[in-house]
Amino acid sequence: MPMVSMRQLLDEASKGGYGVGAFNVNNMEQIQAIMEAARETRSPVIIQVSRGARKYSQDRFLFHLMLAAVELYPEIPVALHQDHGNSPETCRSAIDMGFTSVMMDGSLLADGKTPATYEYNVQVTREVVELAHARGVSVEGELGVLGGIEDGHGAGVDAMAHLTDPDQAVDFVEKTGIDALAVAIGTSHGAYKFTRKPDGAVLAMERIVEIHKRLPSTHLVMHGSSSVPKELQDIVNQYGGQIKPTWGVPVEEIQLGIRNGVRKINVDTDNRLAMTGAIRKVFADNPAEFDPRTYLKPARDAMKEVVKARMIAFGQAGHAADYEPLPLEEMAKRYQTEAVVG
Repeated sequence: MPMVSMRQLLDEASKGGYGVGAFNVNNMEQIQAIMEAARETRSPVIIQVSRGARKYSQDRFLFHLMLAAVELYPEIPVALHQDHGNSPETCRSAIDMGFTSVMMDGSLLADGKTPATYEYNVQVTREVVELAHARGVSVEGELGVLGGIEDGHGAGVDAMAHLTDPDQAVDFVEKTGIDALAVAIGTSHGAYKFTRKPDGAVLAMERIVEIHKRLPSTHLVMHGSSSVPKELQDIVNQYGGQIKPTWGVPVEEIQLGIRNGVRKINVDTDNRLAMTGAIRKVFADNPAEFDPRTYLKPARDAMKEVVKARMIAFGQAGHAADYEPLPLEEMAKRYQTEAVVG
């Protein structure tokens, strides 16, 4: 099965009332972990790559690993997504390589750090939509600004000061034609999201509810949605790590979002913690060990278990065979028809 458009995955998720996890990768073991989890749970999946990951892996290495993934797991619908594209040029390079979905994050300027004007966001996002849809590639946009910094991306701002405005969201979707909207509700990139279990004062789930009411046919996206479980932190710290106490986004809050239009959920930190804890345990138990296979295999297995748990919690498990994947050429025709009708 070739890689498929994220738009099709999210359309089907909307019909089924579930969410689809979008898991970040940097290397082979992470891709293998995700694909094994998808097979064991029979889940469609979004694999996403940041600009930092593309630089780290030298692009073509990672892309060819993805070609191997869809060859070895032909029953799994997979979208390959550019996470936080900082410019139309970044998105274009991903599309040219073969990505089936891109995010144009015009909420920040091209440096990936400075909050941008609304007008700039509309302009660059619309530019990417026109480029991508002509080739059947889906586009995610972002309105509002997340806190935290990860992979060289993020404004480091107070997340609660830059929430998505529901009225502006309606205007933004209409002017850009995006397939999915990432909303800022108080979450942050990285492990240190909240200093206590989040409640309505620090996690504005009501924004999702309100935006979904205004935009019932727009797929919503939750970024910074790792749950950062204490048990994963504890394993890292038990074997020499120094993770400070922190809280992520509770799974039950994500499930509330899914009931209110959230179709894509970004997860990265949980998988990093799982892999790091497993590697630290190998080195603590076997200080003389030096074969990468000996510590990367349990790391891969640990990440697989986290991904499986998220796929089940998000409701995507069991839906891999629900529909026939559409080639990008067919998606391009559909976009053209939508544009004419619109």
